[in-house]
Amino acid sequence: MRSLLTAAAISLAFSLFLTPVFIRLFRKWGWGQVIRTPENVHNPSHGEKRGTPTMGGTIFIVGTIVGYLVGTWTGNNPPTVSGLLVLWLMVGLGAVGFIDDYMKVHRQRSLGLSGWRKVVGQVIVLVPFAIIALNFPNRVGQTPAAAYVSVFRDVQALSFMALGPILGWLLYLAWISFIGVAASNSANVADGLDGLAAGAGIFMVGAYSLIAFWQFQQVCTGGPEFLSACYPTRDPLDLAIVAAAFAGALIGFLWWNAPKASIFMGDVGSMGIGGVVAAMAILTRTEILLVLVAGAYALASGSVIAQRLYFKLTRGKRLFLMSPFHHHLEMRGWPEITIVVRMWIISGMLAISAVGLFYVEWLSRA
Repeated sequence: MRSLLTAAAISLAFSLFLTPVFIRLFRKWGWGQVIRTPENVHNPSHGEKRGTPTMGGTIFIVGTIVGYLVGTWTGNNPPTVSGLLVLWLMVGLGAVGFIDDYMKVHRQRSLGLSGWRKVVGQVIVLVPFAIIALNFPNRVGQTPAAAYVSVFRDVQALSFMALGPILGWLLYLAWISFIGVAASNSANVADGLDGLAAGAGIFMVGAYSLIAFWQFQQVCTGGPEFLSACYPTRDPLDLAIVAAAFAGALIGFLWWNAPKASIFMGDVGSMGIGGVVAAMAILTRTEILLVLVAGAYALASGSVIAQRLYFKLTRGKRLFLMSPFHHHLEMRGWPEITIVVRMWIISGMLAISAVGLFYVEWLSRA
């Protein structure tokens, strides 16, 4: 518990007190937000955001690493493979976003990496994560991830390796890549209004910290009578610590990112959030539950997909005035702060519902 609280507190303090320093540095380096022209036309208020320091995701990524390392050291809980895997996906996907952001800032255009190049970069980060996650068993044979589709825990009937080692590995790698790409891009799509992605991300990562800590309390170390309800998750306490550190860093950053934002997280931040959420879902064996935990992000990306499908099927008609959905609400005249706060509420309710269902599933077994 000491490690968890210390990690969250250090990360929060890092983001809260050092963000102004980074803002001055980013302004000096010319890291200002580029606003694309169509968005500026449809949303005139967005033009005022041009030049606001961006790439602020680097702040809470560094803050998470500092908080996590200090927390594990003070609580005498050395970093584990599972915790380092979460950091890998956070830093790796954040690096893909950083390249995209830097290209936009350097060229002073809203176009960075193309869609497919971005996906290729994400897969390059996700494949090593997936391979390592199925190796490095601990003393009782538990690996960080498992070759199963999971909901509240692994679904034994849905094993990739049941199809043979070669096809099983290929499907497993494709599954992990799909989760990571979907989570990081959904977080990226949701990052369209000041504080929306950061505030929603706090609820999501906070929910996963609770889930991992509960798994630590119910780890499979008892007799046969406990086996049906316990969790074979490897390093659940370390997962709770790294998630708490990330949530703390996001809270500190949100102080400066909430409307009206003094700094934007950029793609480096949104993809970093998606990486942490995806890693936590995979390593806590709650992959399908991720749809509910990250429901606010799923709403944003789902609205974009629905808009494109409807546009093609109706040959030019639009389902929303503008996608993602939060921009549709802007076009309907909703104030930005109203949209952001209500999306936070929706994200909180969905995350709490997911934790509730997770606990109910445990009760049904216990």
